[in-house]
Amino acid sequence: MEKKLLLVDVDAGVDDAAALMIALAAPNVEILGITCCFGNATVENVCKNVLRVLKKCNHLQIPVYQGASSPLLNTMKNDYFYGTDGLGDVADDDAPGFDQVQREHAVAAIIRIISERPNKVTLVATGPLTNLALAVKMDPMLPKKIKNMSIMGGNMYSRGNIDICAEFNFAADPEAAYIVLNEYTCPTFITTWEFACSHSLPWEFYEKCTSQDSEKARFLKAIYAVTIEYQKRPIPKLRALYRKPGFVSCDCFAMAVAINEELVTESIFCAVSVELTGSHTRGMMVLDMDDNLQKENKVSVTKELDMEKFKGLLMAALK
Repeated sequence: MEKKLLLVDVDAGVDDAAALMIALAAPNVEILGITCCFGNATVENVCKNVLRVLKKCNHLQIPVYQGASSPLLNTMKNDYFYGTDGLGDVADDDAPGFDQVQREHAVAAIIRIISERPNKVTLVATGPLTNLALAVKMDPMLPKKIKNMSIMGGNMYSRGNIDICAEFNFAADPEAAYIVLNEYTCPTFITTWEFACSHSLPWEFYEKCTSQDSEKARFLKAIYAVTIEYQKRPIPKLRALYRKPGFVSCDCFAMAVAINEELVTESIFCAVSVELTGSHTRGMMVLDMDDNLQKENKVSVTKELDMEKFKGLLMAALK
């Protein structure tokens, strides 16, 4: 079977770490490179976090590139949901050195890697979309060279997690999200914040998965400790209407779709955009259900996923 070629853009982030581990364990996947953006931590910390994950998974040969350190326009948002360093503030005296980060800038690497393999590469984005926005501005033909793209971000029903109506990745750089959703014309899959909330995994499964006798399982359980404390707090009554109790790892869903889009069993196919000016809705993803925008390119917004196969990917990642 021909390997699926992935180029992954992250703001790692515990969720990104888990998503990377899924891809690294998948037998039909080859990661060509990992580009880093600010988000869950500073971009320097994100690079270090990616290197830590690669070392735990014995894949330090995969090149890591440093990218955008701040949004295109607005001030950065961060709630340190994954700890101040993005990986649960778990000390690691044996972490790889920053000298292992490539000298080539992430944006240049995105353009080069995709251009060298036209229509062969799946682009996966699990953080703010700043690197991707800069790449399309440098090479407007880039989207025509991408096989497809899987994004974790945005929302379907105007529910936010960092703002009232905006999800973190899009709210962190709304202009970048707007550029990507309006200028990337390749086939695109989006898994939203609300989708992840309504497809949480039972805590029994999380314990079974992270209690496997492996270095990877122990690593993931350690870095998730801070986040799990947040996730196990009582869910406010109104949020409980869409947030199921249990373990949520948003970025893993986008990675699962990138590895095998057939895992999506139901989706909304429509044009989307991003609100830039609303006082309460800046960064919110807009679904054009009635085709009022008359946009040629449409995206697939995931509504349902084969959860048993998804759980299988997560279990396999930590073996």
